[in-house]
Amino acid sequence: MPRRKRLQTGVDWIQLETTAADWKAADPSLLRTMLGQLHLVRAFEESALELAGEGLLHGPAHSSIGQEGGAVGSIVGLRSSDAVNGSHRGHHQFLAKVIGHVSQGTLDLDELVSPELQAVLQRTLAEILGLAQGFSGGRGGSMHLQWLEAGALGTNAIVAGGTPFATGNAWAQKHSGTTDLTINYFGDGAAQIGSALESFNLAAAWKLPVAYFIENNFYAVSTHADEASADSRFSVRGQGFAIPSWRVDGMDPLAVHLAMQEAAEGMRAGEGPAIIEAEVYRFFHQNGPFPGSAFGYRSKAEEAEWRARDPLDRMATELGKLDLIDEKSVAGVREQAQAALAAAVRELVEPDPDDQGKRRIKPALWPDPAVVDNGIRSDGSELAGWTELDPACYDGPWQKVKFVDAVAGTLDRRMEQDERIIVLGEDVHRLNGGTNGATKGLTKKYGEDRVIGTPISENGFFGLAGGVALDGRFRPVVEFMYPDFMWVAADQVFNQVGKVRHMFGDNNRMPLVLRTKVAMGSGYGSQHLMDPAGIFATAAGWRIVAASNASDYRGLLNAALALEDPVLVIEHVDLYGQADRLPEDDADYIIPPGSAAVRRTGSDVTVLTYLTMVQHSLEAIEQTGIDADLIDLRWLDRASFDWDTVGDSIRKTNRVLIVEQGARGTSYGGWLADELQRRFFDWLDHPIERVTGGEASPSISKVLERAAIAKTEEVVVALERMRAEWGGA
Repeated sequence: MPRRKRLQTGVDWIQLETTAADWKAADPSLLRTMLGQLHLVRAFEESALELAGEGLLHGPAHSSIGQEGGAVGSIVGLRSSDAVNGSHRGHHQFLAKVIGHVSQGTLDLDELVSPELQAVLQRTLAEILGLAQGFSGGRGGSMHLQWLEAGALGTNAIVAGGTPFATGNAWAQKHSGTTDLTINYFGDGAAQIGSALESFNLAAAWKLPVAYFIENNFYAVSTHADEASADSRFSVRGQGFAIPSWRVDGMDPLAVHLAMQEAAEGMRAGEGPAIIEAEVYRFFHQNGPFPGSAFGYRSKAEEAEWRARDPLDRMATELGKLDLIDEKSVAGVREQAQAALAAAVRELVEPDPDDQGKRRIKPALWPDPAVVDNGIRSDGSELAGWTELDPACYDGPWQKVKFVDAVAGTLDRRMEQDERIIVLGEDVHRLNGGTNGATKGLTKKYGEDRVIGTPISENGFFGLAGGVALDGRFRPVVEFMYPDFMWVAADQVFNQVGKVRHMFGDNNRMPLVLRTKVAMGSGYGSQHLMDPAGIFATAAGWRIVAASNASDYRGLLNAALALEDPVLVIEHVDLYGQADRLPEDDADYIIPPGSAAVRRTGSDVTVLTYLTMVQHSLEAIEQTGIDADLIDLRWLDRASFDWDTVGDSIRKTNRVLIVEQGARGTSYGGWLADELQRRFFDWLDHPIERVTGGEASPSISKVLERAAIAKTEEVVVALERMRAEWGGA
């Protein structure tokens, strides 16, 4: 028989319940403030549901009625510099945080709503209604509530989508030398999602001051938690990640507060993250003004049982026992809260003159449709103080260098000049510069607090970097060892980092650089080799650079690290070992957006390309003898593209060939060809032609891999075909 021993994690997992002594020991001001916040949140949610029922709230109305105790109990003790974010059902968390910020943590129940608080309630309601005076100009609406000044990082429509951002915010708090903390709120569904679990691991490994607050309301939309997990005590997840955890009755706001106090003490002392699971109950359906029983998945008896445990009633009862309030005063608190919300509603809606008995949004309060695309990215003004230099025009001395050493050298220079820059990625801190030497020397010089080796969890660590960037005190550079790994992190790359500026009304900055390398030809197969340019070009918010030589790389990376936008920096393994050169006299120049380079001039055709295909295209042009303009695009995204240089060339040659190495389906050229024909159709005498790889991703077989990608030979074929079609010599 084998010897067996029951293992223990050694990590606390605590069920916390209040006693009468706890209520008696609590600060009366704290209890009264919690009661006031609960009533303000409840009145707000009731007003929102009323407006939704009238068809005035566009989109879902994810009410938190019934769940207020978890938010108020956990947030009431926070500082303004502490932070919170949450999921789509986040009105109560946002309101608790901003009420605490505006009131400086204390409410007077006799004069519940100050003018400043009234303004915040109205502004929040305006945001939910999609109006210009909202915190994000109406762009965020109900599911994307943000006010950074108050420590509200932004709620999130993707389940667990905000968890990595919260973890990144906590990283920034810790490494800025504060004792601040962050709370991330999510429900039972997120407890099964990779973003949450990867974040747990990162926070525990790096001892970050972040609490993961699970509002276990027992239902997804209609699926019960017992159907979704073998153990629906979701705080059990902490045992697997060495995170201390608490389970509390979320209908008891004081129990939640006490659990958060215990957790916060450890987080502020540098002991790392915590998990708090609060059992709560949403009194209504997933969204809208009807109970779950109306849809058949809950019984009226179940709902009545939970309504009898209403956190507002619990607070009032306990305060009454302590002679801190009477029934008349409780009614007065509710009346004040309802009056405040009624006043906010009156400022936003009016009787509809075209439909008697109904109301409408006041027309003057809608956002101007002209601003619909404003704020997707910065205007580039942050580059104004930098020296621009096109290496093609440089006439000073040069230094010899390998391309990959220019990557490491440029990062070194920027880290030396800007202490905010940190580097994150798998193995970037070891192997003398990662797997390719692109971070060579950086760990030795700057230490592992700034050159950070991550677990293999792209979604988690990239999202963490997004949270760090949003905080603003650091400027992360993330390395994806291969670009195909973006699919693993797709939510954080596209739904979160790429959208955050615009989604929240351009109140944010997102200074983040993502470096990755195209590896076609290296034999790594279908899941390691792709060119990501075509995917990122379709994602609003991202800028894209791709350098064909070391001196361009320096200028482009310098610009990327100065911008307040997310920038994808694409490299190529074929360039890493290439003998190259850099200007000797200037390490701090930039090549700004809108700066393509004409590598060769001609009149027959405009060849547009980037990365290694610049050299392959030049070889093909020389072999065919075609008189071509060859343009190295350098900046690839729509906002940064050099439309002037390309347009001038097209008006001269009247023909275009777009050249890239990778697969046809994810092609960058497909997007670009469409854009060019829309802009320059009148000057085109020939259909736009494209050189790409095959339909499938490259295979492991050396022969099949070569057949799947484009090089000089494929460009030659395309140029010869075009010449035959136009009848050139």
